[in-house]
Formats: sequence, C-alpha cells, structure tokens
Amino acid sequence: MKTIFLGCTKFSEQLLKALLTNEIEINCIFSIPEKFNISYSKNKVINYNYADLKSIANQNNIPFYWVDSKDGIKIKDYIEIIEAINPDVILVLGWYYMVPKSIRNIARFGAWGIHASLLPNYAGGAPLVWAIINGEKETGVTLFRLDDGVDDGDIISQRKISIKKYDTIQDVYKKAISVSKTMLIESIKNADKVKFMPQDKSKIKIYPQRKPEDGKIDWTWDSKRIKNFIRAQTKPYPGAWTIINDKKIIIWDANIIDL
Repeated sequence: MKTIFLGCTKFSEQLLKALLTNEIEINCIFSIPEKFNISYSKNKVINYNYADLKSIANQNNIPFYWVDSKDGIKIKDYIEIIEAINPDVILVLGWYYMVPKSIRNIARFGAWGIHASLLPNYAGGAPLVWAIINGEKETGVTLFRLDDGVDDGDIISQRKISIKKYDTIQDVYKKAISVSKTMLIESIKNADKVKFMPQDKSKIKIYPQRKPEDGKIDWTWDSKRIKNFIRAQTKPYPGAWTIINDKKIIIWDANIIDL
C-alpha cells in the first residue's frame, strides 16, 4: 500500500506518527511552512497549529518537499514525483490548499482527507472552533475522498465526539485526534473494502477560515456565547480579545457566575 502524505499541523503530526507506528508505508511527505501564502490574505498567514514534519521525514528516511503557492511552489509542480511513486492513496491531513484533480487521480483510491466535523455540517475552515462558538454539544470527524469542491467528496467513515460544557478547543482537538487515528488506520488497512458514500451537496454549508482579528469579543452577546467564544479560541490559538484603555487584552478563560 503506497501512500503519499500531505500535512502541516499538529493534527497531521499525530496521524503521521500513528500511521508509521502501525507500519503503513509512507513513500513521500509534503508540507507547508509555518508562515505561508494563501489566496484570502495579501500577507503571509501564520499556522498557529504548525508541526515540523520534516524532522519526522528525516528520521524515517522519507522524501520530503515544501509547498507554498504564491512562492510558485504548488503541489502540481511535483506531479512527476507523485506519478513515479504510483501511490494507492494520497492522504491530505491538516492542509490549507486545494489538491487538483490531476494529482488526486494519480492514486488508485484517490486522495483522502479528514475533516473535523460530521460532514456535510461545518465544511470549510476551523470546524471545531465554529462548533464550540455555536454552542454545539456534539461534533465529529469525517474521513472522505476529496472532490473538486470544499469538503464535498464521498464519505468513507464518520465518528462522533462530544463537546462538554467546560471543554476548550484543546480538549475537543484531542478527542478529534484520538478517533481520527482509529478511523484512519482501520480504513487504510481495509482500503479494498471501502465504500464511498456520496454527500448531499445541497446541505453543505461552508464556514470561513478564522484570523486573529476575528477573535474580538462583542460584549452585546449573551454570557453563554461570550464564554463559548473564549473557550473556542484559547491556547494553542491566538485567543479571544478586547480593548481596555486602548490596550489589547487577551482572555484565555471565563466562567458564568449566577448572582
């Protein structure tokens, strides 16, 4: 089972390590720098959840390549390398760029991604953050085959996770990683038996990526929304914030007190 891995986050790192521990063959790794270019920003953006996958590649003697679109280095520029590997599957786990069809179709089973929601719900950017902000009590992870749209490909497997009252983004993130490992390993080892279930694309709602400036608290919100807003963006993310006496104050935690 020849596998190509695309990733650049702590989520990517955990899944990559799980694959290697379970003796899944990784033939090549592609990653994105910590500060990188993307279409929705004129300036480079920071990956606050960045993980150094190059060191893992070096430790395991796996070929490694960088991708950064506006610097002129796109995944499609590596098409000859990917074709030479002739992969069974391309894993896109913690990635910020669209993977073109010309690349996806090289792999026998296509390109697979894991999205941290129960698709078609919360497609798009920062799904766990949005779920907590919106006060959801349950979310999940979806393993799916990439298509031309945003998180709209055929579903391979889904697992639910709970969002407890006092869970922060870090707590929910850990739950998502844990179930993702199990789901991914099972599916990879049984790839020949996988059934691809089409999504109802009419039900897909795409949420935008979030930037540090989106963390400003609106004090006209009710107390529950403010609490959810804070716990959704606490560490390792930049945090929810407000302005007091012309100074930016980051609020990492909050609770509601009944008077």
